[in-house]
Amino acid sequence: MYYEILLDLIQHYGYFAFFFALWLGIVISPIPDEVIVMTCGLMTAIGLLDPIPAFILTYLGIISGLSFGYFLGQRFGALALNRLIQKRKTANYLGKAEETFQQFGHFSLPLSYFLPVVRHLVPYLVGSAKMPYRIYATYSYSTGLLWTLIYFLVGRTFGNNIDQIAQLVTKYGWYTLVFLCIAGLILWRIRRPAK
Repeated sequence: MYYEILLDLIQHYGYFAFFFALWLGIVISPIPDEVIVMTCGLMTAIGLLDPIPAFILTYLGIISGLSFGYFLGQRFGALALNRLIQKRKTANYLGKAEETFQQFGHFSLPLSYFLPVVRHLVPYLVGSAKMPYRIYATYSYSTGLLWTLIYFLVGRTFGNNIDQIAQLVTKYGWYTLVFLCIAGLILWRIRRPAK
């Protein structure tokens, strides 16, 4: 399903199809980021695209989209977050992103990359919390490189199963978030000083 949409975009925009699809991210792209990056890997495996420029533009699309969210959060703060809350579906994810940010602080950035939708909302939160750009870039860009590489290689290796892989990532990504929240709560209870 998503594969056909991406093929059409590639025919019109070439390598930049991946950049723009990822840069626009959650705002207007109906295609999950994981599917886009895996499809890019598949396109390089079957010889339609050269791996190096495809990977670079895909990575730049990921970090550009998330950086855009960071700068919106930093510039507009609560106004940008209130706008997101008005969208019913986004409000649930925003609550999960806030929990992740409160529990893990700076480490919420690397963690959020592996949680669908949450990865787009945490940059708004850290931007509105005025996290210095240097710290944001260190955490976000290094994790983004790893995240992109993982999904790119999965697409190159298992590209014919992209839809099934995307469903598993979405399902188990949330299980991972729930597990980490519970583990964080347990650690907090253990570390909390006795009264």
